[in-house]
Amino acid sequence: MNVLRRPFVRPLAVLLVIVAWLAVGGAGGQTFGKLSEVQENDAGAFLPSSAESTEAGEWHQRFAPTESVPALLVVEAGPQDVATVQSFVDEVLAAPMEGDDAGRTVGDVTLTGPQGQGPQAFPSEDGEAVLVSFSVDAEVFEESAGEDTVGQLYVDTLRAEWAAADTGLDGYVTGPAGLVADLVEAFAGIDGILLIVALAVVLVILLIVYRSPVLPFLVLATAMIALTGAIIAVYALASADVITLNGQSQGIMFILVVGATTDYALLLVARYREELLRIESPYSALGKAWRRSLEPIAASAGTVVLGLLVLLLSDLKSNSSLGPAGAIGIAAAFLAALTLLPALLLLGGKHARGVFWPAMPRFQGREVTDVETVEALEKRTGVWGRWSRAVDRRPRVVWAAAVVFLAVLAAFLPTFKSGGLGERDVFMGEVESIQGFEVLEAHFDAGATSPIRVIAPEASADEVLDAVSGIDGITEAYILTPAVAAGAPAGAVPEDPIVIDGRVEVVGVTQVSASSAEATDIVQDVRDAVHAVDPEVLVGGQAAESLDTRLTSERDLRVIIPTILVVILVVLIALLRSVLAPVLIILANILSFAGTMGLAAIVFNTVFDFPGTDPAVPLLAFVFLVALGVDYSIFLMSRAREESLRHGSREGIRRALAVTGGVITSAGIVLAATFAALGVIPLIFLAQIAFIVSVGVLIDTFVVRSLLVPGLIGDIGRRAWWPNRGIAD
Repeated sequence: MNVLRRPFVRPLAVLLVIVAWLAVGGAGGQTFGKLSEVQENDAGAFLPSSAESTEAGEWHQRFAPTESVPALLVVEAGPQDVATVQSFVDEVLAAPMEGDDAGRTVGDVTLTGPQGQGPQAFPSEDGEAVLVSFSVDAEVFEESAGEDTVGQLYVDTLRAEWAAADTGLDGYVTGPAGLVADLVEAFAGIDGILLIVALAVVLVILLIVYRSPVLPFLVLATAMIALTGAIIAVYALASADVITLNGQSQGIMFILVVGATTDYALLLVARYREELLRIESPYSALGKAWRRSLEPIAASAGTVVLGLLVLLLSDLKSNSSLGPAGAIGIAAAFLAALTLLPALLLLGGKHARGVFWPAMPRFQGREVTDVETVEALEKRTGVWGRWSRAVDRRPRVVWAAAVVFLAVLAAFLPTFKSGGLGERDVFMGEVESIQGFEVLEAHFDAGATSPIRVIAPEASADEVLDAVSGIDGITEAYILTPAVAAGAPAGAVPEDPIVIDGRVEVVGVTQVSASSAEATDIVQDVRDAVHAVDPEVLVGGQAAESLDTRLTSERDLRVIIPTILVVILVVLIALLRSVLAPVLIILANILSFAGTMGLAAIVFNTVFDFPGTDPAVPLLAFVFLVALGVDYSIFLMSRAREESLRHGSREGIRRALAVTGGVITSAGIVLAATFAALGVIPLIFLAQIAFIVSVGVLIDTFVVRSLLVPGLIGDIGRRAWWPNRGIAD
């Protein structure tokens, strides 16, 4: 006797599965808010060691062993207000940093200048602003202090104390420290508001789809427990420095888990509902639904996991870390959807149909779906039955119209601004650091605090200095000397330059801030000029890191996109036992991606007026749209193959479209809605990803899966399944 058929074994197995997952949820819940502690949001930390700015940065640390992070207080004031600002500076150094475990004051963390001199206020040449530079040791800046870092508390204290001083002057804390603080503040909503918005949207959609007050909460519970499981693994890897996690990767991982778990749940539950019509036992019905859903769900999850893991080929650590983090999230979603959710669905035992209440599927007493004609099936499936009949009537016209629609959108792809963003352009709306940069650029040489750093052989130092000085946008250039390294103005003390292993450092000050997009163009001009003098020269600094990020992203596009296409093609061939159909699906998804990016270009340029696009957006958009978009074709075509083996190719795709239309459309809407939730984080990168993936998923759902692919397969017939010979016309 099969042990699983004993009446007490099945309920016990269900209970054990639920308890095991609850244990995972309990452990993961304690780690839930800790991912921010292992984040790294400094762009320079993600560049490969071979990047020119990385090599230059390593040399610079030898010239200036104490690397500092400047926090700039820029005040709109005249020379008569310098004393007021300086008085504030002297007082704020004694202010305690609230929340610091060590109980330090601002002065305890502030680096002092030459001869023990503290931060000094000095006016701009035009007499309309006053600037104070506070500096913190880079290592101290990144130390944990309670729930925040020392750097975050430092900036928060400066801002709070300035507001409390009530000087009547407008002042802003900006510079690299202020920018990092505002980025951390923007990412602070990931653990809270992002999840709340995503879950709320999914709940509303599930309530509409299931028309049940019970089932949606079982699906969401599954998604949340899957997320806690993923968090445990990602936190462990980030803590051990195996991956470099940033706020963007964390937010995308959260969305992937919620969206994927819900999609897999929709597919499994839809098949379970079908089986309940003709199988009386919920255990047996779910068992059959599970077996028939396993292959397409596994293929879907495997495609996304492999697509994400291809990101390990990226030279940008922010992309390569998203790969395993996202893959872990998808794996957790897959396991939870196929183990925890079935257990929750069977909690009622023989009364488990109650989870569908009030629209419970009733046992029909016969094999309904096996004996009904395609016409009866289309009548039963309502709007999607009428849709499948319309596609079957004129398949060539349908797929040709879909191709023309996508091609028209793709024609706008060349207008997509892929040149990158400056660090100061990453925010949606105004933040204090950006307001400060605007004042800084209006009245000072904004690049003085984060200059371009050129490492050159001593023999060619003068030529390199002349080359840097001659670049448009460079307001000052000088060779680093001991006095300048200690904080003295350039040229104040005549002395020999610092020479280390036959190299010197040439410093180039830009008029614009190093965090602006214009600064990266200046860096490129500097590189062209100094490399013509000596190919061994290295150009680094904050703006150079932004440039190298863009160049590395372009390299990643050339390497990763073909690899992902090959991986997905192999998975589709294995799933469908065909060569031609997978090729058609891949081509359809490439066209869908091009059309989506063309539409995004129109919206970004004319509606949102974005200054540009984050360098990582095109690559990540491709990964998500192709890997996730192909899921819906997988769900459709795996069912089409199953039906075609029994009814022939044309009727098979017709039946598959009718019976899967509702559930796949629901899954597409859920995934689009969850990615749209990324838009609540006020960063252009996430807003762009949210728009592109959400719109792209909807295009895949309503155009590619509903028109293009079924139209092509219906038109080509059994030849689409070549070389599979078991399918008739």
